[in-house]
Amino acid sequence: MGFWDAILGRTKPVRPDLDRLFGLPGAAVTLEAETGFTPTGQGSVCFASVEGGAFARIQRDVGELLDADTDRGGVPVEFSQDGYGYTWLLAHQAPDDVASLVNDLHAVNTLLQDAGFGPQLLCSLIGFHNASTGRSLALVYLYKRGTFYPFAPLPGGGEKRDSGLELQVRALLGDELRIEEDLSRWFPVWGGRSGRPG
Repeated sequence: MGFWDAILGRTKPVRPDLDRLFGLPGAAVTLEAETGFTPTGQGSVCFASVEGGAFARIQRDVGELLDADTDRGGVPVEFSQDGYGYTWLLAHQAPDDVASLVNDLHAVNTLLQDAGFGPQLLCSLIGFHNASTGRSLALVYLYKRGTFYPFAPLPGGGEKRDSGLELQVRALLGDELRIEEDLSRWFPVWGGRSGRPG
């Protein structure tokens, strides 16, 4: 950061480090051991909608990249749009194979970034579920910040979150993942396409 940037309060954006996603399998083990939350086998990438032929090309490229396992019984990727105009790509793997799910999400992010759609990328997340409590949780990676945060919706359909659980998970995973320090950036991902938290 230069002198004038410091004086004027400007900061340089953090360069995205997609390799941080590879910390998720270890974090999943810790999360399960300490809280009982297990992976759902679903993960997603959220990005600002891309129009026309570019979107069709993205769908085709991602399909070719990830749907190769469908011939062996895998589940194809799914695309959907939320009420805010964001596109969600949902990927599936076996719940006990977080490493393969992370590889898929990393590959999709890299494909979008390399195709010039990096500015449209918002976040990636993987879902967790606690069978004894029926609760959902997601670990969210903020693409532009290079950080993670937990998102824990309360059950019941209302858009309320369990801040206590989120802070507990932050403390638990702080040594394994780069956690977003600015809590105002812990955006809710209601209906996020990762085990449908919320």
